[in-house]
Amino acid sequence: MRAGNLQKELKKIERQLSWLKSAEKTLASAKEMLGEAELSGQIEKELLALKKYAEAIRLELLMTGEDDKSSAILALQAGVGGTDAQDWAEMILRMYQRLSERYGWSVEILEMSRGVEAGIKSATLEIKGDYVYGWLKREQGVHRLVRQSPFNADAKRQTSFAMVEVLPFRPEIVVNLKEEDLKIETSTSSGAGGQSVNTTYSAVRIIHIPTGIKVSCQNERSQQQNKKVALEILASRVLQYEKAQADDEKKLLRGELNQAMWGSQIRNYVLHPYKLVKDTRTGIETTDTDSVLNGELDEFLVAEVGESK
Repeated sequence: MRAGNLQKELKKIERQLSWLKSAEKTLASAKEMLGEAELSGQIEKELLALKKYAEAIRLELLMTGEDDKSSAILALQAGVGGTDAQDWAEMILRMYQRLSERYGWSVEILEMSRGVEAGIKSATLEIKGDYVYGWLKREQGVHRLVRQSPFNADAKRQTSFAMVEVLPFRPEIVVNLKEEDLKIETSTSSGAGGQSVNTTYSAVRIIHIPTGIKVSCQNERSQQQNKKVALEILASRVLQYEKAQADDEKKLLRGELNQAMWGSQIRNYVLHPYKLVKDTRTGIETTDTDSVLNGELDEFLVAEVGESK
């Protein structure tokens, strides 16, 4: 246990040193350009990057919440908008995968339900790394997209919604899940992974009867492995449910996403008739929509974490 904790602390220090080295290079580059007036715009850009590194380190040091250092479970569900919404959910999935690549986090898809025509109806990801939950916990909520629909012959403007749920993932947490409180169902997996995955009853769905919380996992080859992962996620959800105060929080954990909730989006992504991504809570906005959808969420995450302190 002690060795594991030391390893985690070492990784944290290594990441922060990496940020400091990047900041050092940025500062050196800015100093080299100070004497060249025509490079003033580039100098400003370098100094802004330096500020970003410093702020990221400062905020991570302030992450003292019980679960902030944990990895996270990120669940996506397409909302109102039909095929467009399912395509939007898959776009968000890619956004968080690319963000994770940039931050050095590992991502594993635990469960995915594909749309009939395109996109995904839902997906559950395990994102492993230090402070993943601390950085991503305020990404939870409704994400709204406005664009010309690629699925409409007239290319009409379409509004789509997707729900993002973020949970801390700490497999070591022991929650008293009684066997009589669990309903366990198995089915054939629809995910990739070879012929044996698709022809055996490896997918597992567990329902926690007292709370109504449902968890599915189909990524692993064996039913036993899927059951283990599903129980770990269920334990995290039940623990969060027990901590939740508001009824809406409990509905979210149970998966009861009624349509009335879709009016409370946390972020708007507008691709037509103009380009703008704006966070409704922090007011942070950018017209560089391509970069945001490519996982460059730094500005938003720093503002969200800073506001929660």
